[in-house]
Amino acid sequence: MEADLQRLAQAVIDGKRKDAAELTTKLLDAGCNPKDVLEKGLIAGMGVVGARFKAGEFFVPEVLVAARSMKAAMGILKPKLAGADIQPPGTIVLGTVRGDLHDIGKNLVAMMAEGAGFKVVDLGVDVTPEKFIEAAKEHNANLVGLSALLTTTMINIPDVIKAFEKDGQREKVKIIVGGAPLTQEWADKIGADGYAPDAASAVDVCKSLV
Repeated sequence: MEADLQRLAQAVIDGKRKDAAELTTKLLDAGCNPKDVLEKGLIAGMGVVGARFKAGEFFVPEVLVAARSMKAAMGILKPKLAGADIQPPGTIVLGTVRGDLHDIGKNLVAMMAEGAGFKVVDLGVDVTPEKFIEAAKEHNANLVGLSALLTTTMINIPDVIKAFEKDGQREKVKIIVGGAPLTQEWADKIGADGYAPDAASAVDVCKSLV
């Protein structure tokens, strides 16, 4: 069974969707604990993908095919996880801030976070502060991820943080920010809890905040 779990992790790394789905079914049919399938198979595989992406050995296409393989396996695994009452490490609400229509970086963060076991609520692009707050409340999120790719839209990020403060929700969530024009120094200045320069680092920040 351990060998099949390793093969499942490798299928995710290699982006072999069919193999990942078949191995997941095989492991579950053999009585493997769904938690082991998730952690030793899927999360382990996406962990390697994230490390290689951060190291510049993998690029966006490799991450995308790996994420698709993971999702194919998750489609089979999810009903079993629900029955086993396995809780995600956290729930993250993600979105690109108001006025910004760029989503590649945000989408990568969503995939990598799902690959690390987080529950991800993706609000898409051009998201208002009110939508972030509504989603955080609805899903009882403990993390909020804000993305901006333009210098003209990054100025809308502090508005979201202020809106959470005004609504009395700021203490309930950790806010992380990212995007091409952003820096750690700027994130500190606006009162964000975390900053990530890339998708793999974003997942590391999420793990450190929950």
